[in-house]
Amino acid sequence: MSNVSPASDTTEGIFSLPEGQQARRVDKALWQNWLKFIAGEPVSGMRAAIFSSWQRAREAAISPDDFDYISPAPAELESILLNNAELIDVAREVMENLLAYNPDGHINLTDANGVTLSFCGLDMTPVGSILRESVLGTNCTGRCLQEKKLVYVLSSENWKIPLRQRQRQCAAAPVRNSEGEMIGVLTLTASPDNFNTHTLGTVQAAAEAIGQQLTLRRLLAEQTSILETLNEGVIVFDRHGRIKTVNRYARQIFHHIQLHDITIDQALNPQSGSLLTMGFCNDREMTFHPTAEQRISCLVSLMPAPGDGRVLSLRENQRIRAITRRVMGVSASYTFEMIRGHSTAIQDAINKARTSARSDSTVLLNGESGTGKELFAQAIHNASQRVNEPFVAVNCGALPRDLVQSELFGYADGAFTGSRRGGSAGKFELADGGTLFLDEIGEMPLEAQTSLLRVLQESEVVRIGAAYPTKVDVRIIAATNCNLITAVENGSFRRDLYYRLNVISIAVPALRERQQDIPELVANFSDKQCARLKRPNPQLSPEASVCLMAWHWPGNVRELENLVERMINMCDGMMITLADLPEEMTRHMTPAPPATSSARLADSERLHIIAVIRQQGGNLRRSAAILGISRTALYNKLNQWQINLATLR
Repeated sequence: MSNVSPASDTTEGIFSLPEGQQARRVDKALWQNWLKFIAGEPVSGMRAAIFSSWQRAREAAISPDDFDYISPAPAELESILLNNAELIDVAREVMENLLAYNPDGHINLTDANGVTLSFCGLDMTPVGSILRESVLGTNCTGRCLQEKKLVYVLSSENWKIPLRQRQRQCAAAPVRNSEGEMIGVLTLTASPDNFNTHTLGTVQAAAEAIGQQLTLRRLLAEQTSILETLNEGVIVFDRHGRIKTVNRYARQIFHHIQLHDITIDQALNPQSGSLLTMGFCNDREMTFHPTAEQRISCLVSLMPAPGDGRVLSLRENQRIRAITRRVMGVSASYTFEMIRGHSTAIQDAINKARTSARSDSTVLLNGESGTGKELFAQAIHNASQRVNEPFVAVNCGALPRDLVQSELFGYADGAFTGSRRGGSAGKFELADGGTLFLDEIGEMPLEAQTSLLRVLQESEVVRIGAAYPTKVDVRIIAATNCNLITAVENGSFRRDLYYRLNVISIAVPALRERQQDIPELVANFSDKQCARLKRPNPQLSPEASVCLMAWHWPGNVRELENLVERMINMCDGMMITLADLPEEMTRHMTPAPPATSSARLADSERLHIIAVIRQQGGNLRRSAAILGISRTALYNKLNQWQINLATLR
């Protein structure tokens, strides 16, 4: 076969395509060249690309006479079709439009490996047929896969004789994705009378149209994916108000109501104004009534869209408040188990508070400053059904008088000079679904008391400058260190509000009313401070213990906690003595009357021993060593005082 010479005509391109009578003469000459090629004689007057393809087919020992389409195994073909479903879908309409200009033709689509995915027109290439040159020899689809460009093959240029005998001309163009990679081939087969240079251009345009449609689909899918993952609702509507696009978050906000085939105003029913006529805006608060039962408050932005349409973005106020609460850290951390003390006074208060946690009734905590009223409020919240909802604390006495209402009830956009654009939610809205703790309620101005009374009665707040109220579901726990009855009598506190707040009244005892809890509290605070400072826990001397028991504690538990921190920091050794206590505490100690000195000394000894045993976790051996007495003597004292050791561990 070495006597076969290269083709003499190397011209290629759409303008070299023979037409009409010239095509028939070329076809006849190709038959002659074919016979010479098979016989091993030199050929001339044919395209170099076709000549090279014939050579490859002969070297691959592909028989020109045997002709059967080869297909992948059924399971593999099913997988190929599934992986190319989008390409098949996009190409279908383009192929049908192309066939309209070639009614006696055949159009087929293959993947990048030459497997037929789809066809229309004459039934020539079944789905699954492999058209690669390595399988069929020279053919139009195989040549396009090989050269990755627009090509044509005349009937007599095919390698397989049965393909030659069809007397059909073919043109094939690559289908490329947005990255320019060839993902398939579009091939048109037509009779010589319907095959010309315009046919090649049409095939090329059709293949490019498929690629462009795929790119557009991908872009649309990306945009849809972005819209669906946005953490805000997006609704696009045209200039007539017809809704075009609704993303996932918008559907969730409006509880999957039907938004199509109706206008935007009909679907959302805005409380004030029309979304078709209102001006473009950013972060404007609006309320919608999509159904008679629904009332949805949102922060909206309205922007223009192409074609005089509009894009509405929405963020539900309820979700914004939830995010704000997370940022602010509005949660309760204390539970009833964390409130220390076994005295009757503190246990009575804890039991009442536990009972109050079973309902949503308003609670009024009465107690001096520093007794732990907020701890009780947090514990009530954490023991209630609202435990997973926000706990918002407000110190009414710390708020400037002219800002109390805006802080508690919020304000609308433009309510006053310097107000935040879009308005701001108040503490009641931030606490929606949970608990609002109003500390120092007796310091609240009368005008704010009036608004608070309305909230308690109607379960709704009206922001400053707003025209409509907002429903809230809030459990109120109030606290005061003053006598509200006296405040009512002198006119500084509303009587009706007092009765509204005083549904469940709980008195939090002062520390001087629960002195027997002091050793336990000291031990607890000492453990915390030593762990924080990473130092050994010192012991409390009997003299220091007596001093602590004798102090009147005007600052209550808060004062004791601060004092323990001071003692831990000031103590140089492993024993806290009177020298580590504040001078005013030791200076103002009043000696006990002689008649009761022995009783007070015995009581101080008992409290000191209990504190040491608690600090040692109930270990009597270590406790006895610290106290400087024998373990037997320690056992005797515990039995004398009828103390259960298990309660000290």
